[in-house]
Amino acid sequence: MASSTEPRSVGGAPAQPGGKKPGVAGATPGGDAEAGTREAEGGLRAHGDDEAEMLARQAADGLAAAGPAGWQRLHAVFALTTTARVAQVVYTDGDRSVRAEPPAAVLELVREQRALVAERDGEPWWRLQVQLSADGDFDIDYDLGDEPFPEEHLFDPEVYRADLEEYPRGDLPIWLAAHIDHGNRQSRAPRKAAESARIDRAAQVWPVLAENEFPDFPQMWARWAVLSAAFVATGSEWGPRVLPSLGWFESSRRGGSTLYVLPGGRAVLSGGVWEAPNLDATYNGGAEMPDFYAGAPDWVADPVLNPRASTGLLSFCYWWESGRWYRGESPAAEHCATAVPGVWTAETVAGIVAGVAADYPGTEHRAAAAALVSAAEAGLVTRETVTDVFADDGRYDIDGAMYQLSLAGVVLRVPERMTADEAIFRVRHYILGRELDTTGYPLDELVADRIGVGWMVYVPVPAGEIAIGRAIFYIADDGVLEHSSSSVAPTTFVKSFQERYQQRRKART
Repeated sequence: MASSTEPRSVGGAPAQPGGKKPGVAGATPGGDAEAGTREAEGGLRAHGDDEAEMLARQAADGLAAAGPAGWQRLHAVFALTTTARVAQVVYTDGDRSVRAEPPAAVLELVREQRALVAERDGEPWWRLQVQLSADGDFDIDYDLGDEPFPEEHLFDPEVYRADLEEYPRGDLPIWLAAHIDHGNRQSRAPRKAAESARIDRAAQVWPVLAENEFPDFPQMWARWAVLSAAFVATGSEWGPRVLPSLGWFESSRRGGSTLYVLPGGRAVLSGGVWEAPNLDATYNGGAEMPDFYAGAPDWVADPVLNPRASTGLLSFCYWWESGRWYRGESPAAEHCATAVPGVWTAETVAGIVAGVAADYPGTEHRAAAAALVSAAEAGLVTRETVTDVFADDGRYDIDGAMYQLSLAGVVLRVPERMTADEAIFRVRHYILGRELDTTGYPLDELVADRIGVGWMVYVPVPAGEIAIGRAIFYIADDGVLEHSSSSVAPTTFVKSFQERYQQRRKART
């Protein structure tokens, strides 16, 4: 790879007519690159080809001449502006590939070719891709930025600004315009968020109540989890996903969003629609950047915003507070639809799930999918609920699907009955870990008695002895361990122990 922040002045000798046949790549592979470039130039001019394409072909022939012996195909990419360039060429022979730096003469030809394209078409390309085979098959492709450049071909904003001064253009692709001119205007660090919230309150700037736009957050979160589970079950790389306190989604239409879950029943939904009209108006039309955070509370800040905010490509932000969705100057939900998974209604989600589970879903599939959505919204999903949709026959990743639903907190947790051996093991390690005094309390004599929701674990008093205040340990099936003694009647302690267990069960469901 060759890269530079300033174009190097490279001069090739004037081309002479009468070179080798263009289709033979200009020179024997491994020969003199500049000689091959000069010879190829004359042949192309003799054919009267378009001058810009001719220069691209000369560059390809120069690369061919500089290639390793035996190469079969070469693929070169040049990313150029008036002040910076990155170039790379890869040669392949069918079994291996070799990367190399283009010769200086080739880089100069490419620079000239770009200037010719700008003169001919009114604007130059940002990247040029060249392909050539040893048999002479030749192809070029001009990249005008319709899609984001790879990171290694993306220059700093000032580099593009300098190029635009030399070659003014009309509207830029929104992603590139944002890269050049976003100026961190969408960022909202916690300190800035707190300051903005105070200013908005003082100025009586209130958010918009987004009534009947997105589903209520609890239902939306459950549906997001169901869709995530469905796509994971089928092994698909597409579809939404759930992480702890986070749902994320990237659509095939290049939109995407994140849904962050915060304590206290709060949430933040934000993201971007590809080629969003509000961003086009800002970056290409000179409009003010929408105040996506107008009236937002101080907890709507960078840590819970979609990463697009850091690149200036955020086009909407909503937040859930006190049982309602709010927004600043974001568009209505219908204009964000391509960036959000299909969580709009329970029927929508069930239809997607059924379609993922079967090519031609029947009544049973649709009913099972609807039952899964309903169970998730109630926080009562079980493995059986999932396997009713996706058969547990090895074709589907049921464990992965359950994990997605578990992370979302919509699975009904029914602790398995703990065994006596496990209860004794846990109590033994509890005693050892806390270095409790075991004098007269040999741990190899621990026993466990079942008490309904768990076990009572203790060392029996030797026959003929009476012990007051002897340690007794109670461990529930959910793993919660409580330390008591014989001074408290087991019947009294067990009653309250079971009540606490039931309270935990209720809180978790």
